[in-house]
Amino acid sequence: MRLVLLTALTMTAFAANSVLNRAGVGAGLIDPVGFAVVRLLAGAGMLALLVLGRRLATGRPIWPGLPGRAAGALSLLVYLFGFSAAYGALDAGTGALILFGMVQITMFAGALLARERVPARRWLGSGLAFLGLVYLFAPGSGANASLSHAGLMAAAGIGWGIYSLSARGATDPLGATAWNFVLAVPMALLLVAALPVSPGAVAATREGMLLAAVSGALTSGLGYALWYAVLPALGAARGGVAQLTVPLVALAGGMVFLGEALTLRFLFSAVLVLGGVAIALKSPRQG
Repeated sequence: MRLVLLTALTMTAFAANSVLNRAGVGAGLIDPVGFAVVRLLAGAGMLALLVLGRRLATGRPIWPGLPGRAAGALSLLVYLFGFSAAYGALDAGTGALILFGMVQITMFAGALLARERVPARRWLGSGLAFLGLVYLFAPGSGANASLSHAGLMAAAGIGWGIYSLSARGATDPLGATAWNFVLAVPMALLLVAALPVSPGAVAATREGMLLAAVSGALTSGLGYALWYAVLPALGAARGGVAQLTVPLVALAGGMVFLGEALTLRFLFSAVLVLGGVAIALKSPRQG
């Protein structure tokens, strides 16, 4: 039960990132690059404080080791910048669907490459969940997406999937996550300095920067720390399936905070997706 509750909390935090990003970038309160940088800085600061606090409380070393740092920092940048840029056109639910669909594919590919045993019930549950997502955004659903922005979100999903898999063997997930964020900061600043200034660049507002900071410190920094704490217990396959709930949570957040409409299509899709996740996460001992 504790694992289920912690997983649900983490998925809610991830869904909130879609709503916060869409609210900031989609409304023109901040440009995508600015949102990504502020989010990264806030996340790095929060995670650094957590690691330093743990060091003072337990004496545990701060540096988690070199393996995985390069892959973690680079894939994190792909995710952050692709995610923010995509929400210039995508709504919260559509963006989350593309993101977690690609994460799901990447995580299951990782499980197969690692020769992790994937029981039939998890394949069945994953299939039902994907069917629900396909139905939710099938032609005629009114979910319109820019092809270029969809591609950016797909790249972000692959980045997040690689980032998640790179942390699976970490003996110190919190430390690894913190250093991935910290090491990504100078890389991001160099990348931003090299980018040409767009003539139509949006000036960052205080509200936009606040949304990015909340996304970085709370729903990203704390969310990632929690995710990599529960992922070893879930495994790559179940972790990927659990993330299929995020598009629905993001869409629900969009309904409440961004004015997206509730439809029968959404309700039916929710039954398929959440039912599929329940099947995939079911223990064999439960019958």
